[in-house]
Amino acid sequence: MIEEIKSDAEARMSKSIDALGVAFAKIRTGRAHPSILDGVMVPYYGSDTPLKQVANISVEDGRTLAISAWEKPLVPAIEKAIMQANLGLNPSTSGDLIRVPMPALTEETRKDMVKLAKADAESARVSVRNARRDANSDLKDLLKEKEISEDDEKRGQDLIQKLTDTYIAKIEKLLQEKEADLMEV
Repeated sequence: MIEEIKSDAEARMSKSIDALGVAFAKIRTGRAHPSILDGVMVPYYGSDTPLKQVANISVEDGRTLAISAWEKPLVPAIEKAIMQANLGLNPSTSGDLIRVPMPALTEETRKDMVKLAKADAESARVSVRNARRDANSDLKDLLKEKEISEDDEKRGQDLIQKLTDTYIAKIEKLLQEKEADLMEV
């Protein structure tokens, strides 16, 4: 019983870490990385389609992404979608190739990006704490139904707390790495 609750809580906490990784990937640093464009949707035959499903995205050099559309008529739609994605990027087209230069980050922009990263990390922490709360609630329910003893409940809560501390530490480590990456000139 307690092991099931622990594994469920661990799975939820692990998903929080994964979600944080996805959120951090969307926060751009000064370097070009294809994941920056993951949220860009392109109108394609009447429905919005992720950019990576209609074009090939590659890193041309440290500061430029190169996008080659699989169909030539999509080039203007892709360019427009990137501009409307509110990422602060200005694509330029030369024939079939769309180049997206990464603007250099100013000190103020870097600080704003760090604030975003901290907010994402806080959301992940809240998610981990919610998983802990739910697991502890499940343990209390088992105690009420007399399926486990008070000692078992206490041990279970200690296990869940150790798990929570581990995942919170992982979040802190990821945040420190992202902050260092953002503040690097």
